[in-house]
Amino acid sequence: MSNEHATQDAEKVYSGGAPTQRAVTPGGHNIDTTQPAFPVFHRKFANPAPLGLFGFAATTWTLSFYNAGVRGVSVPNAVIGLAVAYGGLAQFVAGVWEFASGNTFGATAFCSYGAFWWSYAALFIPFFGVQEAFMAENAFDSQFTSAVGIYLTSWGIFTFIMLLASFRASIGLASLFLFLDITFWLLVGAEFSGNSMVEVAAGAFGIITAAIAFYVGAAGLLTPETSLFTLPVGDLSRKD
Repeated sequence: MSNEHATQDAEKVYSGGAPTQRAVTPGGHNIDTTQPAFPVFHRKFANPAPLGLFGFAATTWTLSFYNAGVRGVSVPNAVIGLAVAYGGLAQFVAGVWEFASGNTFGATAFCSYGAFWWSYAALFIPFFGVQEAFMAENAFDSQFTSAVGIYLTSWGIFTFIMLLASFRASIGLASLFLFLDITFWLLVGAEFSGNSMVEVAAGAFGIITAAIAFYVGAAGLLTPETSLFTLPVGDLSRKD
């Protein structure tokens, strides 16, 4: 094909008046104009991190308000729906896609905390019989809280490891894991001691943790391609 013909073809218009060369994304995929309000990208993996962060943030936010005793709520069972669907399923799915994207850190974090919310919800769902087993042994008051405390210690240890692994990510992400780890250990202390004030402190730190997660999730969602502004997270990565 001559250069003259190529130039003429390039000047042909697409439906709606767009030049042909602007109607094709890199790689040759035609633009889908069925949803004009949304940006169009060449087929690739989207960033799953905002989904995982928002799922974690919303569930942690809700449970932490309960732990803090806001508006007199002391029974956490209302968080079960969030723990199963958003904090659990959505976050776990985000982790699976982080595996596909090659992000080992994100995959480990999201899959693990998604599983955490599922396992936490199981403590309060009668089908799993966790609380009923302690009641059957007349050991609910003496053993159930200690058992939950031991359960939470494993998550405190895991979160500390994730904190160490986040030091080259961003200030926002490192702060998230720092406050989350403090929250877990305060929850452990509350379960072991039975001190309601320690639980309130855990709720307060959990609210801060959730707020940071909301912020970091928003920072990942508000990209230069999709938003009029972006949010800084304090990049800690070092270019070799």
